[in-house]
Amino acid sequence: MTLSNSEAVFCHHVYEYEKGVRSLVLHTGNRDELPLIRSKLKKRKIAHVIYPVGEEKINVFFGNPSCVEVIRHIGKTNLQDYSEEEDFILGILLGYDKIQQCERYLRKNQRLGELLESEEEPAFRLKGA
Repeated sequence: MTLSNSEAVFCHHVYEYEKGVRSLVLHTGNRDELPLIRSKLKKRKIAHVIYPVGEEKINVFFGNPSCVEVIRHIGKTNLQDYSEEEDFILGILLGYDKIQQCERYLRKNQRLGELLESEEEPAFRLKGA
């Protein structure tokens, strides 16, 4: 049986998790890979949650049960719906560089603050202003 590129990447992610390289993995794959993905995770007793992404794709979070439970608790199927704080938590859980995550979070919050400031109407306007 020949694995697709996506299936091979998934198998490598499982390998990395089992070797302790990652605590949480996010794998984006094709829906037709679901039987292989579910079978492999169930057989290895790896905690996971699977969310649809459009019609053809899926996001598979798997790894340490506590990490997967945080993803379940966030409960959002679309990564674009994550708040800045949830995005920060996800990045840390996925093993992204902590300093870069902090800087990304601060940049996003600064942009949000600037956007909110630009939308604020002054309480009063000076004549001619």
